[in-house]
Amino acid sequence: MSTGYIHFTDEQKEIARQTDIADLLRRQGETLKRSGSELEWRDGSQKVTVRGNLWFHQYDQKGGDAIDFVRRFYNKSYPEAMEYLLGGCGGTLTVSPPVQRKPAKPFALPEKNENMRRVFAYLLNRRGIDRDVLYAFTHKGMIYESADYHNAIFVGFDQDGIPRHAHKRGSGSESAYKGNQDGSLPEYSFHWHGTSDRLYLFEAPIDMLSFISIHKNGWKAHSYAAACGVSDQVLWQMMKDNPKIQKVYLCLDSDEPGQAAAKRISDKLFTKGIQHEILVPIHKDWNEDLLYPAEEMEEETECMQPML
Repeated sequence: MSTGYIHFTDEQKEIARQTDIADLLRRQGETLKRSGSELEWRDGSQKVTVRGNLWFHQYDQKGGDAIDFVRRFYNKSYPEAMEYLLGGCGGTLTVSPPVQRKPAKPFALPEKNENMRRVFAYLLNRRGIDRDVLYAFTHKGMIYESADYHNAIFVGFDQDGIPRHAHKRGSGSESAYKGNQDGSLPEYSFHWHGTSDRLYLFEAPIDMLSFISIHKNGWKAHSYAAACGVSDQVLWQMMKDNPKIQKVYLCLDSDEPGQAAAKRISDKLFTKGIQHEILVPIHKDWNEDLLYPAEEMEEETECMQPML
């Protein structure tokens, strides 16, 4: 198969992505086992859940579509995976030798700016975050302004107080930049450990701060986490580090990707017998709810009352 650059159309990418993984595996002589509404395939001794064109590795807590599957489990390049899938999965799919990859960069926090004027202005004025809530996080060194691009930096610490994750958000008036610092560990993304039995999971740090600003009364007693995406790794790490947590509130965005992730995480919580609820913002996300409160949010809605 070719390994050079090949242009694939959006239609071809979607066709390849939608390939049924169970059918692909059966063509390779693999055995799958029924598990409820899903199928299970073994990656050595590890279990991989398969549903249509999607897969999820239970040990690594990672998943993807059919293209990701061929690349991951057969060590194929993107063009090789695309050509195979677009060719109808014909022939034997051999495992290629592992690709030599550059070693991952060690994690290091971005250098701090001498002050936080731009980040304070961004979070307080543009994002509407409550001043007391923001100060609680900055006092613990969990939010600061970077020296290079004046980004807002949201730091995640491990149980020993060592920084392990940093999410960067542009603070400029025209900036839409966001991303994680190289070497960040997703299981330690931006979070707050409380003393109650409640954990609230969000997609982004600003959503988390917005929700707390809306429901400020007694907020420090609860635990909160921002996945900086739609992964659930920080959720499981927090439950491991804080055995008091007994109930999880999934507070992801109201759009299709956010609610699909909420359903996926909800299914896993259900299978583990963990009490949980899905809370959906009225607008797209919790920051929009903070900035543009609907009339029904002037008083807490019935579904919110049990949380505080």
